[in-house]
Formats: sequence, structure tokens, C-alpha cells
Amino acid sequence: MVETAGGGPQDGAAEVLDRPLPDGVRRKVVQIVADGFGGLTVAELPAQLRQYARFAPNRRAKFAGNAMAAALETDPLFRQRIGEKLRESQPELTGALDSGSPPPAADPLDVAAAAYVLRPPGWVKLVAAAGEEAQRAEAERADEETRAELERLRAELDRAREHTRSETERLRAELDAAKKETDSLHRKLRSALADVKRGEAALRKLRGEMEAVRAEGQAQVSAAESETRRLKARLGETEAALEAARRAAREGRSVEDMRVRLLLDTVLDAAQGLRRELALPPVSVRPAETVDAVEPGRMTPKDIAARALSEDDPAVLDQLLALPQAHLVVDGYNVTKTGYPQMPLEKQRLRLLGQLAQLAAQTGAEVTCVFDGAELAAPVLLAPPRGVRVLFSKPGVTADELIRQLVRAEPPGRPVIVVSTDREVADGVARAGARPVASAVLLKRLS
Repeated sequence: MVETAGGGPQDGAAEVLDRPLPDGVRRKVVQIVADGFGGLTVAELPAQLRQYARFAPNRRAKFAGNAMAAALETDPLFRQRIGEKLRESQPELTGALDSGSPPPAADPLDVAAAAYVLRPPGWVKLVAAAGEEAQRAEAERADEETRAELERLRAELDRAREHTRSETERLRAELDAAKKETDSLHRKLRSALADVKRGEAALRKLRGEMEAVRAEGQAQVSAAESETRRLKARLGETEAALEAARRAAREGRSVEDMRVRLLLDTVLDAAQGLRRELALPPVSVRPAETVDAVEPGRMTPKDIAARALSEDDPAVLDQLLALPQAHLVVDGYNVTKTGYPQMPLEKQRLRLLGQLAQLAAQTGAEVTCVFDGAELAAPVLLAPPRGVRVLFSKPGVTADELIRQLVRAEPPGRPVIVVSTDREVADGVARAGARPVASAVLLKRLS
């Protein structure tokens, strides 16, 4: 048998623990190994524990706990060395264990851990007793916590009951108030229904009066039509008398001249009175205006075919702006980022607006320049140049949509020219009746 440091035989070496080591005892054992670890040389340590030789005790217990517990169980020599260190650090406890009478005031977990390391006779019973004591203490602690939790839940239940009671009283009060309000609303509803019935009666009365007025109006229209027929008959008689007077004048009847002139004056007065009665407008179209011909200054289809230009010729833009009441709408950032994208946005706007002002002065056309408001970090303080309207899109609205709104706002038939390279914008304004022009064409014209 192996002799212990105290000189006695290791009668407990043959004992075997038939259950897992209790957690509390295991933590104490790992702490004993970690404390005695530093007193051993590297050569005295098992091979698997030598990498932790320079660790502090707390770090050894944290990172090498499993390895130290395994080495203590499988390596008797390592366990004997740790036991010697334990006897040096706790001579009273180890001496009592060697004598077979553990001190009754000691912590059962400390006693069980020391017994597990030293393996005196009966150490398995000490470990088992410590585990049972720990379980009993844990059960008592759990029971105490359960009782405390039960008391807390009872207190919460009492509070909940009190809250429920007060909430029930409050809801009953609100229900009574709601019932009173419902009764009031029922009374108001009955009053409103009575008002509706009175209104329906008044409406029926008004409809009867309107029918009477409509019948009276129809009667007046019939009388006016009768008067018109009478006046037309009188006009026919007057025209017949006038024709007779003309025939008499052609036949040289000078005796009837005075009578004819008198009849003519009568006819003219009757015609003027009839014109006022019928509210006839003056004639605005002359017969010569109905003849199809080419007026001076206008182009015939042959002239237009002879002057056809390519789509990228700046002269196309000049021809469009020369149309009467032309309106030029410019997609601002689309033009500037096509022509000079390297410049800051502010300088892009100022350069484009200055050139558009010169174009407006040269052509006399209405010019509107649209910028995307989403490109701005803050509101723009800008004095628009003379002859150019400057618009920024609102939040949530793109410049493309603002351009389409401008085109839809124009009356059908007015020449509207939209400058943008965006194909979606160009197709949209073309469907709305505007003429799309590429940004490059405007840049050529401005340069």
C-alpha cells in the first residue's frame, strides 16, 4: 500500500465513488488544485497541465478546471502532491481527516473536497454526505425562495384584486355615463329625424314650385316663338313691299318715290328692332377668308419639305421657338449634367439660367427651367433672370413629374417644346402633345 505524508496506510484508496462528484464539491476540489498548482515545478505537473503553469489560480480554475479534475482522478502521484500542499495550507482540517474525526464546525463542502484529494478511509461517505448536505441546503434555499415567491405572488394577487375592484368601479361609472350619453344621442337622433322629415316636406314643396316656374317659362318661350313668327311674317310683307317699290322705281314711277322712301325707312327700323330682339351678333367671318390660299409670311408644305433639318441641328430649335406663343420647358439638371457635369450644382444652375435668359431675349418665347428639389440639401436663394421662370419640384415629386404637369396645364394646340435626354420624359410629353428636343441640341444652340 502507498504510504501517506502522515505515515498511515491509504486505507481509502480502494474506495470508489459510485456517483458523479457534486458540483459544490467539484468547485472546491478545482480550487484546491489551483491553489496547490503554483507550489509544484513544471516537471512535477502532468503533461496535460504544464501549459497552465504560468496562469494565476483564478485563471487556472476558469480555463483548466476540467483538465485538473481529470488529472487529479487519474494520476495518483499528482493527487498525492496536491494533498501535500493541502496539508501545508490547512494542517488542522487535514489532520482531523487523517484521524478520522472531521471538525463538526467545518464547511461540509470543504471537508468533502479535502477528503476527495487526500482519500482517507471513509472519504466516499464524506463526499456523499457533503453532496446530500449541499442538496438539502439547495432544497432549503429553493424552498425559501419558493415561499418568498409565493408571498410575492400573493401580494401581487391582492394588489391585482384591489386594482380589479377599482377598475370595475371605474368601468361601471363609465358605463353609466355612456348610457346617459346614449340616451342623449337617441333624443338628438329623434330630433334630427324630425328635422329631416320637415326638410323633405319643404323639398317637395320647392319641387312643386319649381314645376310651376318651369311651366310658366315654357309658356313664355311659346309666346316668344309666336312673336318671332309674327315678326318674320311682318318682315316678309315688308320685303315684298320693298320689292314692289324697287320695281316701281325701275319703271320710272317718280310719283311713288316719296312713298317708297317712307316704306324703306319703315323696313330699316323694323329690321333693327328685330336684330335687337333676337340679339344677333355681328358677322366676324368674311367670304374672302373662306378661300384656301397661302398668306404672306406663311410656309407651304413644299417650303417645309425643302427646309427639313436633322433632329440634332440647333436650327430645329430656332424654328420651334419662332412659332407663335411658343413655350420652352427645360429639364435643368439633365441639361447641365450633359454639358458640364464636373461643375458644382450651384454653378451649373447659374450658367444654364444665364444662357436661357439670353435665348429668351433673342426669341421672345416663354421659358421655364425645372430643377429636381431632391438634389438640394437646403432651400435655394435664387433671383431668377429676366424672362426665365425657375421651378423646383416639391418633396416627393420628381422634376420629370413636374415637367409632365406643366405640359398637361397648357391648352391643346399651343406649341410646347421640352428639352430632356430622358427617354421616359420625352415619350410622356410627346403623348401629351409637346415636342421633345434632346439636351445636346439646346447646348449647341446656347454655345
